[in-house]
Amino acid sequence: MSVDAKLSTLLEVAESLGIEVRHASLEGRGGGLCRIKGKRVLFVDLECDRATRYHAVLHEISQLPEIDDVFLGPELREDIDRYRAEQ
Repeated sequence: MSVDAKLSTLLEVAESLGIEVRHASLEGRGGGLCRIKGKRVLFVDLECDRATRYHAVLHEISQLPEIDDVFLGPELREDIDRYRAEQ
């Protein structure tokens, strides 16, 4: 599975969990998850390469407790498990 496909899938999963996804220029910082007026918003940095965007989104998604209840393909699940183990 390509980085683009993984990123796209994670963004779809975020939206399915009620997280608003916004693409913005963030000076290469990658992005992140925050709350704005009580709503979760995931920012994706357009100034980063795709791999950096993927890892920023993976970082945020892997911290969500409800991600354990969402079906993900084996590659994405392995990436999340690997990321959690490294933290």
